[in-house]
Amino acid sequence: MRRSLRPLALALIFAGGFLLYTSLRSGFHAMLRGPVKVVEAAPQSRFDAGELDNIRIYRSVRPAVVNITSQIIQWNFLFGPETAAGQGSGFIINPNGYILTNYHVIRNSSRLRVTWTPARNQSRTYDATVVGTAPAMDLAVVKIAASHLPAVTLGDSSNLQVGQKVLAIGNPFGLPGTMTRGIISSIRTVREPGGRVNIENAIQTDAAINPGNSGGPLLNSQGQVIGINSEIYAATGANIGIGFAIPINEAKAVLQDLITTGHVERPSLGLGEYINLSPSLAKQLGLPVEHGILLVRPQPGGAAANAGLRGGNEPGYYGDTPVNFGGDIITALNGAKVDSGSDLGRMLISRKAGETVTLTLYRGRRRMQIRVRLGRNVQDE
Repeated sequence: MRRSLRPLALALIFAGGFLLYTSLRSGFHAMLRGPVKVVEAAPQSRFDAGELDNIRIYRSVRPAVVNITSQIIQWNFLFGPETAAGQGSGFIINPNGYILTNYHVIRNSSRLRVTWTPARNQSRTYDATVVGTAPAMDLAVVKIAASHLPAVTLGDSSNLQVGQKVLAIGNPFGLPGTMTRGIISSIRTVREPGGRVNIENAIQTDAAINPGNSGGPLLNSQGQVIGINSEIYAATGANIGIGFAIPINEAKAVLQDLITTGHVERPSLGLGEYINLSPSLAKQLGLPVEHGILLVRPQPGGAAANAGLRGGNEPGYYGDTPVNFGGDIITALNGAKVDSGSDLGRMLISRKAGETVTLTLYRGRRRMQIRVRLGRNVQDE
């Protein structure tokens, strides 16, 4: 009997000893560990000058930036008409509910909704109506039935410098109130494939601009709007450090037309066909000046033709294209030097249809000045 109980007793002793050992070991390590100390700080209350500027601008401008959602009716071959949704950004330009955005944000929309978020976790949604559009400029003005709204300050984009700091605020991927920071990378002309949208002096920036940012403000270091974020350059549709904005001066020049008439009546010289001169081409043709615009064929019935400007009558080739040389050479507008058609476009931004301007030109080797009454070029879809 004793022999049969001996193995059981040994097993119990062994198990009890193991349990005692593990309990003591655990308690020993617990005594060694104790509470773990970490270094903690109070909430940050000091910021450097750059951070303070960013915070100030964000707090000032953010309440005037809105989210715009559009409903679009699309045709499905199998199921007929279907509703699709798109979204973008915009910013309030007047306390009575006028909002500036991109045309492509509201294009073909059957219903527009604007969500205004004056503060975090506080949002209000309104139905919006389209007041005016300028498709060729990718601009639109919409309105909501609200008043006493915060409005942005429109800056001046005439003296932008590559390298200056810019900030963008918008709703990328539907994330409201997102601010990014960068610099102006370049100032260049951007042409959409097919030529539907041409942006003269577009602001190229590396500030992150993604789908949903379109129509939002691009700001300078003073918090003033200097551009309207319009598009990104990326095969994937996501930001790779190349975005473009429409200079705010282009928008300011047409705002009143958009609000009062619903479309843009841009002043037009009616130059028709022309060639931007270069020193080498001027030397080759034996011209009296090395810069300016060589008229090939003014637009029939346009302002230039009505003022008596002449195209060429000497057959030749410009590259592989047959043209008539010998036309008037425009070298200045109201005394300001003209090197290209883009120069004239910039100069006409602040002008109105019906105004009279003075063109300096060469006809042969004779220098002369001609007054031209600007025509109307209605830009609509």
